[in-house]
Amino acid sequence: MSLILYMHPLSSYCHKVLIALYENSIPFESKVIDLADPTVRSEYRKVSPFAKFPVLHDSARSRTVPESTVIIEYLAQYHAGPVKLIPDEPERALQVRASDRFYDLHVHDPMQKIVGDKLRPEQGHDPVGVKHAQNQLRTALQVAENELTARGWAAGEEFSMADCAAGPPLFFTNLMMPLGPEYPHVSAYLDRLTKRPSYARVLVEAQPYLGLFPGRS
Repeated sequence: MSLILYMHPLSSYCHKVLIALYENSIPFESKVIDLADPTVRSEYRKVSPFAKFPVLHDSARSRTVPESTVIIEYLAQYHAGPVKLIPDEPERALQVRASDRFYDLHVHDPMQKIVGDKLRPEQGHDPVGVKHAQNQLRTALQVAENELTARGWAAGEEFSMADCAAGPPLFFTNLMMPLGPEYPHVSAYLDRLTKRPSYARVLVEAQPYLGLFPGRS
């Protein structure tokens, strides 16, 4: 098997790549990395100097590919399947990429900032940074709420890389604060996402680890 995905089942950015892999039934081997183990972390830095997830290694092409969006782009180019997560038509592809960046930068990143602060020692919290992240997240959720009133999926009417990006941060945000009361269209969209077989499979595999998520409401 030429593809190895270095990952952890509780990593939201790993969820993003796993959705893409499962959408097209791409065979791969997963290597779960426990960064809490100093020995494992030190060894993993040989693969990822920053010790971040996910990283894809393609032995057939002797390529190591970091970053979730780049991995999905790489899969679309070299391991394409029947589900086109990035459309061929340039304008639609641009919309998918723009939506992918929106969910990564304005939903995913502030969600992780809020969660990450909960893991800091008592004297290491960043209340100003967390407040900024909360405001950014709420702004982004309102943008998504407005867009999803007229869209079936994140970037239009077809499932795409944008939905791979949107699902994980919305799922974990919903654990922190239920989306339904304030963002009903986002909540309904998340429900559709979690019922899609590719993401449902990711969540089943993550289930044993979800109790460790520190951000639950």
